[in-house]
Amino acid sequence: MRATLSLGRIAGVKVGINWSALAIVVVIVAGLATDQLPSAYPGRSAAAYLAVALVAAVLFLASLLAHELAHSIVARRNGVEVNSIVLWLLGGVAQLEGEPRTPGADFRIAVVGPLTSLGLGAVFGAIGAIAAALDADGLVVGGLTYLAATNILLAVFNLIPAAPLDGGRVLRAALWRRSGNREAAAITAARAGRFVGFAMVGLGLLQALLTGTFSGIWLVLIGWFLVSAATAEEQQARMGSRLSGVRVADVMTENPVVADGTMTLEDFVNRLAMSHQFSSYPLVDPGGHLTGLVTLNRVRAVPNSRRLNTRLQDIACPPEGVPTARPDEPLTALLPRMHGCADGRAVVLDEQGRVIGIVSSTDISRALQAADLRSFHAYSPPHGADLTTISQNH
Repeated sequence: MRATLSLGRIAGVKVGINWSALAIVVVIVAGLATDQLPSAYPGRSAAAYLAVALVAAVLFLASLLAHELAHSIVARRNGVEVNSIVLWLLGGVAQLEGEPRTPGADFRIAVVGPLTSLGLGAVFGAIGAIAAALDADGLVVGGLTYLAATNILLAVFNLIPAAPLDGGRVLRAALWRRSGNREAAAITAARAGRFVGFAMVGLGLLQALLTGTFSGIWLVLIGWFLVSAATAEEQQARMGSRLSGVRVADVMTENPVVADGTMTLEDFVNRLAMSHQFSSYPLVDPGGHLTGLVTLNRVRAVPNSRRLNTRLQDIACPPEGVPTARPDEPLTALLPRMHGCADGRAVVLDEQGRVIGIVSSTDISRALQAADLRSFHAYSPPHGADLTTISQNH
């Protein structure tokens, strides 16, 4: 999920909002300003209803942000870096770079989000009760009551034991602690998420069928999101199981061909791209430190007429946008970071920060194939010359 608008950094974490989050604002404002508030507090002006609804919508987005910030802060305290937080159509997403190392860390990172939402619900409820006791305007009390109820509902929903919801993470942590097998626990939590997702899709469609309206569309959207995300998590867990014990150094392409960022695209094409069969080239300074990453796709996107005066550093993915890793790092810890402008590549650095390797999707694919061969050799002894044939051909 990409941010359409950056909101800066909070507690050191990049925060952004996707354009689809506007749908949350529209739904909240429309529901409060045209139905709930006029029904509960009749006789006010349309402008008054609209103003309270807008404030409630903004405060609800702030509540979502607080929920995700709680995840991020606890994740960092437990050794998991956080790339960013993005608010979007169905809530918020904290993009973690890696996975918790222990069941306890997994549990703490997961449970703090719903606890934050419960706390916010209690705070809004208490302020609403105080406002009512002081005879504050009913619209203000109504807005605060709405915020209290929605935050509590958000916490309860997120505690459903189904990945990728926070409750699914709690379930994963509990199963991980009991069995000692993180991958198996993640697969079980993901399957629970897929079951809940399909149930929500079914309930949403049934609601739409019985009412003859689109009232069940949100259930369908949320359910389909759960199904998709849970399926992706199960695939990632299975991949992690297959790549267990594999280090970045085991799959990286060592001593990659590098380039100087001041080189023009014309020189790059003639001197490097035409003489090597690589699709990505790290840019380095004279000391060998990373200054960016150029891919052939980025070069091809520049018209031929501009290549003579365009430098590599003008089109490169900046160093802060390139995933990096150490050679002794587990490959499974790197995989969640391989996204963004680097087009699925990661650069490997030594202890001094110099470029010593690069990891691509092709390298990951080869590692998975090798893992499958190891599994085949360990658990399915070959008959006849099957394995001999494989070893001779490769």
